[in-house]
Amino acid sequence: MTSLALDSPAAVAEEASLAALLRCCVREVAGPRGQVRHSGPYVLLRVAGVPLRVRAHGGLALRFEGSPEWLDGDSWQPLSAGRLVRLVEAELGGGNEEFASQVAASRRAMATLLRARRETAAPADPWLASEQALVFGHPFHPSPKARGGTPADAADDIEGDAGWLAYAPEAHASFPLRILGVRDDVLAQAGDTAALDELGTAPPGYSPLPAHPWQLGLLAAELAAPLADGRLIDLGYGSRPAVPTSSVRTLYEPAVDRCLKFSLDVRITNCVRKNSWYELAGAVELTSRLGPVFRELSARFPGTRWLPEPGYRSADLGTRLLEGLGVIVRMSPWQVCRPGVTPLLSGALATPGLPGVVATVSEAVAADPVRWWRAYVERVALPVLDAYLTHGVVLEPHLQNVLVGVDGAGTPVEAVFRDLEGTKLVAGRHELSGVPRRVAEALTYDAAGGWNRVLYCLMVNHLPEVAATLAGTGPVRELWAVAGDVLAGYASRRGWPRELSDLLAGAPLPAKANLSVRWARSADRRAGYVPVANPLAASA
Repeated sequence: MTSLALDSPAAVAEEASLAALLRCCVREVAGPRGQVRHSGPYVLLRVAGVPLRVRAHGGLALRFEGSPEWLDGDSWQPLSAGRLVRLVEAELGGGNEEFASQVAASRRAMATLLRARRETAAPADPWLASEQALVFGHPFHPSPKARGGTPADAADDIEGDAGWLAYAPEAHASFPLRILGVRDDVLAQAGDTAALDELGTAPPGYSPLPAHPWQLGLLAAELAAPLADGRLIDLGYGSRPAVPTSSVRTLYEPAVDRCLKFSLDVRITNCVRKNSWYELAGAVELTSRLGPVFRELSARFPGTRWLPEPGYRSADLGTRLLEGLGVIVRMSPWQVCRPGVTPLLSGALATPGLPGVVATVSEAVAADPVRWWRAYVERVALPVLDAYLTHGVVLEPHLQNVLVGVDGAGTPVEAVFRDLEGTKLVAGRHELSGVPRRVAEALTYDAAGGWNRVLYCLMVNHLPEVAATLAGTGPVRELWAVAGDVLAGYASRRGWPRELSDLLAGAPLPAKANLSVRWARSADRRAGYVPVANPLAASA
C-alpha cells in the first residue's frame, strides 16, 4: 500500500479497492478454474479470458506491489477497479446490477474516510486508536467499506440526517449516546444490566436504555407511537462521548467502562448488523457457560482472556423494536487485561501503512521478529485450538475479534477473545435441552462446520495477514516454520488428534467466499468456502 500521508485519498482508495477485488478474483474466480499461476515476481491470472498480472508477496495474504496490469494485445496496461469489475461481471455471467455500485460505494467510502482522518486525531487510548485504524476493511472482500443506511429525515426529537461519517470509527468519530427510558411493563432484559442504570436517571417506573443515534434515525417511524404514548421517553444524551470500535455498531462507553453492542439496520460488507432476539438471549446463555471454559484455558495457556457479555436490555414492543433497540453489555478489555498490558486490535497490527498503531510494537518486532511472532502464535492460536478440541467451543478468532495484549516492551503476553455472536458450541458435546430451540440452533455448529470456521478465521483470515505484515516484502517461510513448530508441540501434547495432524501435514484450508456471497446476494450465513493452499505445507 502506498503512503497514506502523501498520496491523494482518491488514489489510495482506488489502489485499495482494486487490490481487494483482485485478491477475490485470485481466490474465488480464477483460482478454482485453474487460471492462476506464478511467474517470477508475478501472479498471473485470467478473468473473462483476459490475462492479468501483478507483483505479489506475503504468501496467502497476497500483498501486491506496484500496479496490477491487463494484457491489451501485446502490451501490458494499468488495470483499474472499474475495468476489473466489468471483467468479473463478464466472467460470472451478469445478473447482479448492484455489484458495480457496491464496489464503487466502497471506494468512495475509503476516500471519504482518508480525507476525514487528515482532519481528525486518533484517540489517545492506544486500544481505541487500534480499533479505529481499519480504513480498508477486509482484504478479501469485493466491497469492504460499502455501507448503507444513511438515516432518512427524522423527527427532531430523535435524530436528523447526520450521514454515516459522523458514526464511522475509521474517521475517529465519537459521540454521546441517546438515552431512552423504557416503561417497566415493556422492559425486556436478561442477565446483569446494572451498568446501564448508570447511564441516565429515569423517572420511577422506567429504566434507562442507551441507543445508537444512527439507529434511532433509522427507527424514527416505528418509535413515534411508543414515544407519544409514554411507553418510551427521551432522557436526552449521555454525559460523555462514546467511541465506536472496529465493528461500527459496538461502542466503548467510558462512563461505565463497558462496550455496548447495538443493533444497526445497516448493511456493512455482507450483513445487516442487527441483534436478533435469539442472539440477545444467546449472549447471556453463552456467558454463563463459557466462564468455566475460559478459566481452564487461562490456566493451561496463561494470558488467555475473554470479554463476557453478561446481559442485554431492550423494549418489548414487537420484534422489530425488540431487536432494533436491543443492546448487549460487554466487558471492556481494560477490565480483563492485567496492569501494564496494552490491548491492541489484531486487525490493526495486520494492516500495513499505519505507523501510528504499529509503533506500539515496532521496537519489539524490529529487535526480534521471529521471537515476537512465536509469542503471538502461542497466545492466539493455542487457546483457540484447545477450546475446540477439549471443550467443544468454536471461537471466531478473525482479525476484528481478537485483541493482543502487549507488555511494556511491545511483546504479546495476552490474547483477548470477544464477540459471542460468532462463538458456538459443537453440537452433541453440550447439554442444551433447557435452552429454547431457536436460541440453541443459533448457538451450535456441527463438528465439521465448527472446525472449518476455526480454520478459516485462524489460519486464513488471521495469522497469514499478521505474518505478511511482519515479513514486509520478504519471504514468510521462516515465520510459518515457527508457527508449525508451535502447533506441532501442542499436537504432540494432545496425542496428535486427526484435525491437527491434517493441518500440520499441509491439508488445504477453507477460505470464506465473500465475492461469491455478495454476487449471489445471499445472507452471510450461507457463505461457502473455497480451498486455498496451507502455508504450513512448506514446513511440514
